[in-house]
Amino acid sequence: MDLTELDYELPPELIAQHPAERRDASRLLVYERATGAVRHRTFAELPEELRGELVVVNDTKVVPARIPISSPRGEVLLLERLENGTWEALARPTRRLRAGRRYGPVELLEHLGEGRWRLRLDGEPDGLMPLPPYITEPLGDASRYQTVYAREPGSAAAPTAGLHFTPELLARLDPVRVTLHVGLDTFRPVTEERLEEHRIHGERYEVEPEAWERIREAEHVLAVGTTTVRVLETLARGGPPSGRTELFITPGFEFRRVDALLTNFHLPRSTLLALVMAFAGIEETRRLYWLAVEERYRFYSFGDAMLIL
Repeated sequence: MDLTELDYELPPELIAQHPAERRDASRLLVYERATGAVRHRTFAELPEELRGELVVVNDTKVVPARIPISSPRGEVLLLERLENGTWEALARPTRRLRAGRRYGPVELLEHLGEGRWRLRLDGEPDGLMPLPPYITEPLGDASRYQTVYAREPGSAAAPTAGLHFTPELLARLDPVRVTLHVGLDTFRPVTEERLEEHRIHGERYEVEPEAWERIREAEHVLAVGTTTVRVLETLARGGPPSGRTELFITPGFEFRRVDALLTNFHLPRSTLLALVMAFAGIEETRRLYWLAVEERYRFYSFGDAMLIL
C-alpha cells in the first residue's frame, strides 16, 4: 500500500483541543458496511445503533508519564515498565544525556537508540499526562484523558475511543474488559514510502480466560478502539491469554473475531487509519473522512467517534 493512500486534508480548526463538556455528548458517525448507509448521531445514542453485539473495551490506564528534567532542560516520557523496576522511555535532548547519570527522579541506564532509554525511576510515575503534541492547549481535568473504566496502569497514551463513555452508558452495555497497554508506536506516523515496510513495536496485553470465553462464544463482537481490535485478533489467531502483540493490521487483513468497530478519527499516515481502512475499505474510509470534514466533526483524541457496523 502506497503511503499517499493514507493522506487526507484536515482543516486545523477541526483538531479538538478539549473534550466535549459531557463525554457522551460527542457526535457519532454511523456507517453500515452492508448497505453503505450513513447516519449522524450523538454518542449517547450508541445503544440504539447496536444489534446485540458484545461490547469489548480496553481497560488500560494512562500513567502520568511526562517527567520534566533540568540540566539539561528537557523531558523524559515513560513508555513501558520493564523488569527489575526499570522503564523504557523517550528522553530529550538525547545527545546531551549520558548513561549512568541522574536527572531528577530518573537514572539513565542504557541508550537504546532513536531517543529511547532504559532507566530507573524513583518511586511511581508522578509527572504530567502525556497528551499528544497536536493538543496544544492545557487540560484542566486530567481525568478526561482516562476512560471511566480505566483500571490497569501502564499506557503512554489513552485508548481514545473509550473516552466517550459515561458510567451510565457503560451500565447499559455490560462490556467485557481486555487490557492492552498503549505505547507511542501505535500513534507514530508512518515514514516509509510503502506501508508494508513500517515496523510496529510490540505492546503488552492480557485477557482473563473467562473474558475470552465470552468473546469467543459471542455471535457478534463490537471492539471499542483499535487497541481492542489488536488484542482480539491476536487471540483469534492462537495468541496466548497474555503476552506481547506485534500484529500489524493493514488492508487485506482477514478479521476473525471483530464484527463491528467503534473508533475516533485518526491522523493521516498512521497505522490506526490503516486499520480502519482494513475494516471498512480504503475508498469507503476516504469517503467517510471527507464527509466528516464536510460535516465539521471534531478529530483526533478529544474528537468525535465513528461506528462501523
